[in-house]
Amino acid sequence: MSGQRPTFVKVCGLTQEQQIDWAVELGYDAIGIVVTPRSKRYCPPGRALELAGYARGRIPVFAVALTYAETAGIAGHVDTVQIYESAPVPNLALASGVPPERPEALQYFFYDASAGSGVFADIPAWVMDVPGRVVIAGGLDEHNVAGVVEAFGPYGVDVSSSVETAPGVKSRERMAAFIAAARTPGRGVA
Repeated sequence: MSGQRPTFVKVCGLTQEQQIDWAVELGYDAIGIVVTPRSKRYCPPGRALELAGYARGRIPVFAVALTYAETAGIAGHVDTVQIYESAPVPNLALASGVPPERPEALQYFFYDASAGSGVFADIPAWVMDVPGRVVIAGGLDEHNVAGVVEAFGPYGVDVSSSVETAPGVKSRERMAAFIAAARTPGRGVA
C-alpha cells in the first residue's frame, strides 16, 4: 500500500472565506473548522456556521473539536465531526494517538498524537494496520509529507499550522506547496 499518493488531503483550521476559496482552487478534498474554544484557530458557533454555509456544495467540511459536546452547535451543518473521543454519530472522524477500538464504526480515523499542537513525532507501525480511511495528521509540512505518504500509504493527510503565517492565518503559497508535496510520491523523507 505504501508509495501511492493519498486520495484525500485536508486543510484544517480555516477561519476566512478566502481560505476556503484557496482550498477549492488548489484541489484540497476537505476543510476543517475548529470549534473548540481551547484552540488558537477557534471559530465561535455563529462564525463556524457562516463558513460551513459558504463551503457547502463546494468542498466537504469537518467540524474539529476535542469533544462531541463542543460540536453541538454545528454538527448538523457539516459533513463530518472530527473529535478526540468516541461518540455515537454516523459521520465520526475519531482523532487519536492510540489504535481505535472499533475502527469499523468510524467514517475516518485521524492518527494525531499531537492533539492539534502541530508537533511532528515518529508514527508507529500499527497505523498501517488500522482498517478503513486512515488520515495522518500532526506536524506534517511540505518537507515531510511525501516521506510519510511513501512510508505509510495512508488514505489521506491533514495539515494546519505549517500552512500558516500565524494561527488561523493561512498562506495560499504554503497551502499550494503542501498539496503538491503530498501528491508527489518520492519527494522528501519522513
